[in-house]
Amino acid sequence: MATKIRLQRHGRKGYPFYHIVIADSRAPRDGKFIERIGSYNPNTNPATINLDFERALYWLQTGAQPTDTTRNILSAQGVLMKKHLLGGVKKGAFSLEEAETRFQAWLKNKQNAVEAIKAKLADAKQADAKKRLEAEKEVNKAIAEVVAKKKAEKAAAEAEAAAAATEEAPVEETPAAEAAPAESAE
Repeated sequence: MATKIRLQRHGRKGYPFYHIVIADSRAPRDGKFIERIGSYNPNTNPATINLDFERALYWLQTGAQPTDTTRNILSAQGVLMKKHLLGGVKKGAFSLEEAETRFQAWLKNKQNAVEAIKAKLADAKQADAKKRLEAEKEVNKAIAEVVAKKKAEKAAAEAEAAAAATEEAPVEETPAAEAAPAESAE
């Protein structure tokens, strides 16, 4: 039986989520499988991969052939590197301890690279948020200036109207004041 390590699609339309499975090569993509060894979510940045490392290594050593995408996933997780190093141990090129130290060094470098990418993405996100905040402050400042200008114009117009009203009021009060004593005299 020819076994494959491949992805089995789940999730909804436009938002896929994959299970990493061991299946007979003749089985349908989303059909019967032998064992589920992990999951892959490409919707996150960076993609989220959960993998049973030991089972993936076991199936590779027993001859299961990964598809192109799963080969990239297994390579990124270090399964193919570990298989390669164990092949060197079988041939007698180096000891198991040497292979383990090489693998741990490779894994440490890989994790540092992933952390650097995550930090770069976080910094870019933070810089973008700061840039948007500054742009929003500029827009709000421009709006505040326009509103202040309108309020100043309105206040000036009200002041002119009040001044005009106070100028008209004394003119009307003077005849009224003269009329009042004249009525009291009669």
